[in-house]
Amino acid sequence: MRFIAYRNAQGVGLAARHEDGSYRGLLKHAPSYPGDLNLLIATGDARVLAEAGRVLLKEGEKVQPDAVSYLPPVSRPPKIICIGLNYADHTNESGFKPQEYPTVFARFASSLIGHGAPIIRPAASDQLDYEGELAAIIGKRGRNISKADALDHVVGYALFNDASIRDYQFKSPQWTVGKNFDDTGAFGPEFVTADELPPGARGLMLRTKLNGQVMQEASTDDMVFDIPTLIETLSEAFTLEPGDVIVTGTPAGVGLARTPPVWMKHGDVCEVEVDGFQTLINPIRNANDVATEDAGSQRAA
Repeated sequence: MRFIAYRNAQGVGLAARHEDGSYRGLLKHAPSYPGDLNLLIATGDARVLAEAGRVLLKEGEKVQPDAVSYLPPVSRPPKIICIGLNYADHTNESGFKPQEYPTVFARFASSLIGHGAPIIRPAASDQLDYEGELAAIIGKRGRNISKADALDHVVGYALFNDASIRDYQFKSPQWTVGKNFDDTGAFGPEFVTADELPPGARGLMLRTKLNGQVMQEASTDDMVFDIPTLIETLSEAFTLEPGDVIVTGTPAGVGLARTPPVWMKHGDVCEVEVDGFQTLINPIRNANDVATEDAGSQRAA
């Protein structure tokens, strides 16, 4: 099953993808609305998601993608756990030693945006970089999860662009600030349940394009630590909860490592593709330009 969370002029809704490729959705105020993905995933029962999909396909109205704003599929994750340097070629281009243990950092939900929303280049920096990634969403609570049982805890997947403010990322040994500027965590478009993909999302090609040019390309098989290993390792330290998002790392080709560096700028368009997913597309806008436009809109109102 494939879901999108969206907003239109009437409110917030949830839609499921029909076999013909269209989406059928219900708004939050509809009597048959099954709940948002935050609540559905929080039940810890994949059957609840399947039933929600059936209701949406049976009773929902056709959603026109051009007439809605996409929302992050999971807007309030309990935790967003990001894995750095999880492709060996990216580790090499970044000047780090081969990883013997996952490099883990956190993102905050306040940084998340949906498909189609602008990634904002902040006024404080011009070093806005792209990082196309695959995200795994936890659907079953667990601690000290074995690798053999790990995929039982994954309810689905989505695409992620871990857009990074590089100079702020390296102002200190901790990457938190550079990874958490507002409006830099593009997430979506679809939430794809795990049964739609190969186990552990293995063997899928990931590509990041900037203005149509392929900048990153690798297979998910190239991860240093695959998804079962990440779940086993992370759950040694803390409980994984339904709705947690594990952002699994980016391959080589980031703008920082290029000569000269390639930074995303106002007017650019960044796309993240993974086999079997709708492409995640986000334009780039400058914070100062957005503020000027917002002020103009307020004056016009």
